[in-house]
Amino acid sequence: MTTADQPASPPATPAETPTPNASQPKVEPRALLLQLQEVSETFRDCKPVALRIDKAIALRFPDVDRKVIRAAMRMHTASTRYLKVMEKGGQRFDLDGKADGEVTAEHQAHATQTLKERFAEVAKRKRDKIKLEEAARREEEAEKRKAEKLQQLVGKFGRG
Repeated sequence: MTTADQPASPPATPAETPTPNASQPKVEPRALLLQLQEVSETFRDCKPVALRIDKAIALRFPDVDRKVIRAAMRMHTASTRYLKVMEKGGQRFDLDGKADGEVTAEHQAHATQTLKERFAEVAKRKRDKIKLEEAARREEEAEKRKAEKLQQLVGKFGRG
């Protein structure tokens, strides 16, 4: 039997096409953070999290993809609020709110440096914005003066 004699298989419909992780509901990092805030005082109160807490989150939320957990953790630990807490140091906490280690001096220094850089960038953007607004205002005033001078010249030489 040749390939021309074989019956053509029907094209796959979207419902039949297998999708990776089709059984897992899609959870976004922000939604996961909201869930973590609901179930854990560590996240709700923005306390320093225990090292490798992502593994505990994966155990507690087995349906959530590890990439989503890592993205959520990056969002949480990069927040200004969290960095300010880390800068102070103290205890780290697990998902149940129990102490689990200390914030190291190295982690405190990293938080301090990150905050300095972040605040410096915000201040620079603010200065740049003010400079742009000032330049636009000066340009607008120059255009206004130019229009007034032109109007004066038209008034002076336009009568004759």
